[in-house]
Amino acid sequence: MAQITVILDLTGQPYFQRLLDSFIRSPVVSKVMVISPEHPGALPAKCDILEEATSGTIVNQLLSTVDTPYVLFLHPTREIKLGANCLERFLEVADTMRAGMVYSDFYESTGGELREHPVNDYQIGSIRDDFDFGFLALFSVSAARHALSKYKGSAPYCYAGWYDLRLKISLEQPLFHIQECLYTVMESEKEQNESVNTHFAYLDPHNDSVQKEMEETATAHLRRLGAYLAPAFESVPPSRNTFPVEASVVIPVRNRLRTIADAVHSALSQAADFSFNVLVVDNHSSDGTTACLREISKQRPALRHIIPSRQDLSIGGCWNEAVFSSDCGRYAVQLDSDDLYSSPRSLQKIFDLLTKGNYAMVVGSYSIVNAELEEIPPGLIDHREWTATNGRNNALRINGLGAPRAFNTEVLRQFGFLNVGYGEDYAMALRITREYQIGRIYENLYLCRRWEGNSDASLTVAQKNRHDAFKDKIRTIEIMARQELNRQKGRKSQHTDSTGNGYS
Repeated sequence: MAQITVILDLTGQPYFQRLLDSFIRSPVVSKVMVISPEHPGALPAKCDILEEATSGTIVNQLLSTVDTPYVLFLHPTREIKLGANCLERFLEVADTMRAGMVYSDFYESTGGELREHPVNDYQIGSIRDDFDFGFLALFSVSAARHALSKYKGSAPYCYAGWYDLRLKISLEQPLFHIQECLYTVMESEKEQNESVNTHFAYLDPHNDSVQKEMEETATAHLRRLGAYLAPAFESVPPSRNTFPVEASVVIPVRNRLRTIADAVHSALSQAADFSFNVLVVDNHSSDGTTACLREISKQRPALRHIIPSRQDLSIGGCWNEAVFSSDCGRYAVQLDSDDLYSSPRSLQKIFDLLTKGNYAMVVGSYSIVNAELEEIPPGLIDHREWTATNGRNNALRINGLGAPRAFNTEVLRQFGFLNVGYGEDYAMALRITREYQIGRIYENLYLCRRWEGNSDASLTVAQKNRHDAFKDKIRTIEIMARQELNRQKGRKSQHTDSTGNGYS
């Protein structure tokens, strides 16, 4: 009846033995493979030692030698307590759904309180290497072997072996989400105190080698999907319109009385050798923001205070109000209502790159600061993982491209922003990179203020899941659009080859 081989990392944590015992007692577990840099001493009869190796070699070794239908992979960074019939339920669903992998929701135990922690369904756009599967994932050995055989095995990755495996499996069989809390994870004091900065962990320069592997893996996956785009870009379309100024700083705002004046003055104080204005789209503020903006606009005619007629706009819709207005300049440059430019020359540096390169969009770098403008960890966010040759593909793996963002207005008017309050900038960046090139500035141009009023402050699990699922859906749509674009290019190439001519 035993059907599972468990892969358990020997972390040296005090809960290791308890976790090991729970698997040994389970009638459905055939063997526990303990990954250990050193021999930990005597282990029960059900256990074998797997010497520490790279993730790629572990995957290949396990799938060539394991004699059970399933492998359970754990992320034992926290203590895990199996629920009643947890493993039996995993097996039942895996068999019924013929899934390549199954994962589930779980409980979190914090301070004696038990809370549900749901995770998201997997979709074609869920290609982030940090997709949250929870702490247990059950792989079908036959599905894994088939995927690795079809796609030429797993490369000898140091870090990306499991990521590579699940991407390959996802092309052949479903990765199925069980919407039941089948186990409990215990939160440690360390995690309670160090929960910040995990969002930007991939930007840590110490993680460069990890990120290069992840990018290589994701890019290979996009090639297999037919969604990879070569570094060949369309020319930015020439201007068809007459613009009142060369650039507009666009600030959508709703109820930011505490910060809006600082943001506006930061924009108005930019020193530039070209004409610019500031378009503040006031989304029916009710806290005094509107009166504040009216006062400033009386003194500073470069400020255009726009109040939409519509009541159903979110941040993306406010951007559209600015971009399609007659006051918008040739280029539109982002500034959030609670942020600041880092110097009076930020706008000039952005403008110079936009005008000198064949770029439909330029993205700078920013520093995270507190309400007193003091830099706080992780400090500078420069997204140096971007490359001119593969940035448009790697953008589908990461969660954002950075700030400040600046755009060619003709291109924005061609596409338009999604009328949403989260991810509208990311969706636009992906849409632009489908055709056009993005320029990057790696020096600090912008101060991103973190305070309790931020829209992304203290998100609940449900809110974070909603955000993540939305971005995955955006990636799904973009991947399918890129697949179709490549099919069209293939048909055009075939037509050219057969006739000796291109399309007229």
